[in-house]
Amino acid sequence: MPPRTRKLFPTPDDAESAFYDAFERADFAAMMVVWAEGDDVVCVHPSGPRLTGFDAVRESWMQIFAGGVKLSVRVTESRRVDGPSVSVRSVVESITAPGTESSPQLVNVTNVYVLTDAGWRIAMHHASPPEQVAAPEEDDEAQPHTLH
Repeated sequence: MPPRTRKLFPTPDDAESAFYDAFERADFAAMMVVWAEGDDVVCVHPSGPRLTGFDAVRESWMQIFAGGVKLSVRVTESRRVDGPSVSVRSVVESITAPGTESSPQLVNVTNVYVLTDAGWRIAMHHASPPEQVAAPEEDDEAQPHTLH
């Protein structure tokens, strides 16, 4: 693979915009420019395994974009914690396939951006499907359990 073209993202907002722009366009090269390099990056796609390291993250996005399907991704319910060198974003992605009448797929996401020598980059992306509310059971004694 040829060396990545470096692009400077001066703010976490710029990096986040570039991430979602690349996601919607299914632009593999643009997606990988947004990612920080190294063994510490982490990506968890909805219901997927925990991928660590730049090479594993790159392979996952390559597979996702290989199908050529472009999705519409709208980010809502954004919450953020910004520091001088780390920015954490919690959002809800509303994902639809253009031209379909189906309801959007909602995904709970945490993105972590870090300030590098080359500007802001995404270092962690954790996407999880929202909690599925089960139909009430006959047993009123059953209580939901939170692991952590």
